[in-house]
Amino acid sequence: MSGKEPYASEDEFKKRVIHYPQVPLTELVPGSNSHLVFGERAMVSFLTMSANSYFPPHRHEAEQIMTVIEGYMDEIIEGKLYRVKKGDVIILPSNIEHGGRLREVDCKVIDIFIPPREDYREKYLKTLEKAKKGKN
Repeated sequence: MSGKEPYASEDEFKKRVIHYPQVPLTELVPGSNSHLVFGERAMVSFLTMSANSYFPPHRHEAEQIMTVIEGYMDEIIEGKLYRVKKGDVIILPSNIEHGGRLREVDCKVIDIFIPPREDYREKYLKTLEKAKKGKN
């Protein structure tokens, strides 16, 4: 890199950069809504979980790396509770049983999934479909 690289055009910028708050919120489970961003081989979930909500234990093929950015929660991993708070990173291998229980505060996390979760893609596409119908 020479330090003389030109700035990307507006079209180039739009192809590569997403301002995630503009991505419609998708409800993953009651009380948990996310801005979902999909790449070819990975996805990112900017998730807000409401106080006193519950993310039932589940498994998925994707490896998941969760970073708590606000609040705290009890992550359930293989039947044990892990109290995680802002700054904690949880690494969940493929097909490990996990879920979450929220207490008296909201919790925000950034989840990375490799490969992308197809069930989340389906929910996201349904959210987009509803948004389009609402505009017509």
